[in-house]
Amino acid sequence: MKMHEGFTVVIAGLAILLFPSISRAGDALMGNNASEATHVVVDQSGNGDFRRIQDAIDAIPSSNSQQVFISIKPGTYREKIVVPENKPFITLSGTKSSNTIITWSDGSGDIFNSPTVSILASGFVGRDLTIQNTFGVGERAVALRVAGDQVAFYRCRILSYQDTLLDDAGRHYYKNCYIEGGTDFICGDAASLFENCHVHSISQENGSITAQHRQSGTDNTGYVFLGCKITGVKSAFLGRPWGDYSRVVFALSYLSPAILPQGWDEWNDQKKHSNVYYGEYKCSGPGANRSERVDWSRSLSDGEAAPFLTKDLIGGQDWLTRKPTTPFGRGSP
Repeated sequence: MKMHEGFTVVIAGLAILLFPSISRAGDALMGNNASEATHVVVDQSGNGDFRRIQDAIDAIPSSNSQQVFISIKPGTYREKIVVPENKPFITLSGTKSSNTIITWSDGSGDIFNSPTVSILASGFVGRDLTIQNTFGVGERAVALRVAGDQVAFYRCRILSYQDTLLDDAGRHYYKNCYIEGGTDFICGDAASLFENCHVHSISQENGSITAQHRQSGTDNTGYVFLGCKITGVKSAFLGRPWGDYSRVVFALSYLSPAILPQGWDEWNDQKKHSNVYYGEYKCSGPGANRSERVDWSRSLSDGEAAPFLTKDLIGGQDWLTRKPTTPFGRGSP
């Protein structure tokens, strides 16, 4: 393994200095004014600091307080990845999503154990990666679970069939991502903004895109799709209520003909009609025609839509602008 100056690895509880390179970040770190970050390279060929992504994560000290940039060289990485709760401020950055692939096949049916990648820590950033679970149809097979707070993904491809993206808990931001699945493939109880994303249903018949799990009318969680493109191979619902107070809004988005005229599915529980919040605002495309929509969904007015057209739902003004996005000071993600 090739070593660089300054990187701390924990072995049997002892911190050992291994010499990583320190690179200058373009923005101040979250929560402090530091402008330096540790930069680590993962390369299957052996020309980096580690050959496996998980090995690089494992080497970061617990309760880390410094931004760590893990640059992943092109390749197909066949491993399950966990970023534990006690290792915040990690960025995983590929070269581009088409050639930096993290893949596994797990159809155990356990929504929490099947993910190819699990993000449990706060302050995480993922960039230019494909994250996939190749199990296919028949079981819950999560590609990505996100349960940390203040987590962002840029230009990532997230692929599976059922429960592709377990958007579990916390505040999250997805920008310019491609998310694909067939059944409930964006699910969970996070507060998340999907901006300029392409969401694609591969359901052969009437699959649901979202299954948001909000369980109380006072919970500040829900999914907002802003300026997104929603497509499918056959027919799909925009969502169905996993939680009694499920909340999903599609705003200023393109809805393809794959979206069923009724738009939303009740999941065989009419009692949820008065509790769920399913809204659409100035969407376009053949699937945006609301003339046959279920009457318990909403066509939002300008005033009703306003809170969903900013980053307020996720408090993004406070953390997205401060999060460093590159170790080299190249600006925005």
